[in-house]
Amino acid sequence: MEAELTKPPLDTPPARIGGPTAWKGRDMGAEPDRWLFRLSDDELTEIDAAVGHVRQSRLALGDITPETFRLPRLGARLKHLLQHQLLHGPGFALLRGIPVDRYSVEQAAIAYLGIGSYLGTFRSQNAKGHLLGHVRDLGLDIREKGTRYYQTTRRLDYHTDSCDIVGLLCLKTPKSGGESRIVSSVTLFNEMLARRPDLVAQLFHAFPTDRRGEVPPGMRPWFEVPVFNWLDRQLTTIYVGQYIRSAQENFAEARRLTDVEIEALDYLDALADDAALRLDMDFLPGDMQFLHNHQILHSRTDFDDWPEPERKRHLLRLWLAPPSARSLPACFAARYGSLEPGQRGGIVTKETRLKFVLQPE
Repeated sequence: MEAELTKPPLDTPPARIGGPTAWKGRDMGAEPDRWLFRLSDDELTEIDAAVGHVRQSRLALGDITPETFRLPRLGARLKHLLQHQLLHGPGFALLRGIPVDRYSVEQAAIAYLGIGSYLGTFRSQNAKGHLLGHVRDLGLDIREKGTRYYQTTRRLDYHTDSCDIVGLLCLKTPKSGGESRIVSSVTLFNEMLARRPDLVAQLFHAFPTDRRGEVPPGMRPWFEVPVFNWLDRQLTTIYVGQYIRSAQENFAEARRLTDVEIEALDYLDALADDAALRLDMDFLPGDMQFLHNHQILHSRTDFDDWPEPERKRHLLRLWLAPPSARSLPACFAARYGSLEPGQRGGIVTKETRLKFVLQPE
């Protein structure tokens, strides 16, 4: 087993990966025009009209598509953003300007789903089948099986979600904290290779990762996928360090990590939080952040929330599968199910029933 683990990947990546995916936070922070896009008055008018059409036609949220949510100008911009900013660019974008101050939660959800439909198909974000997620503190204990960090005020370590693209729409901000932090996994690979090449190879091993009680039919309560994967001359990353570690605690049958693998994970976490490499951003109400999970790790700082329920931090979330997405390694099937672009990713168990909900549950 040990000899197999230390075997290098069959198609070895280069000594350094270049291009727009290999960005550093200090550079991006100095050039927000590379990733911050403001919606124009004409685009906001289009969104208002499309939201009105959905409501007047009494369309179900699941019926929202580019055909039923027409955005003649903004739709073309979103398709360009998908290809050149998210899938084949730096891997992230922040769209600013959705008027959530004058929208109800239902109107904001319709607008967000309509915009998201131009980027991909909606995927289930948990075992309940939520296609529209709510990121809000529910007062849950992270030590309980099935509790996810986004349901608490706790800091999120750097990680990826189980879909091609994750989006967040900010409805309300917390009293303090809750800052979004992102980092390029391509840059992390480059930096690790330069500083600790002995540890990079460890991250091409398959790591047991806790499913947190959301187990698809016929699967084990953990899945095994390497953190770094090299396919079609692209580095594809999947990583949730907290759940790799909880798999070690919760499942005696899961493969035991070696000391050097643990060191590699710890080093990756420390490197991800390097102020020169990460990009910090505060959300304003109406901001939409979209991240390409295969090349971006994201995090969030601890936050203090408002005592009044109507003021509490609240974000809507989408998991999206673009039909034009990259090919994924076969090992991703353990987590993504199908590997077919546009039809992959998300969480589905035997009890899952797909649905859109307008309030956290």
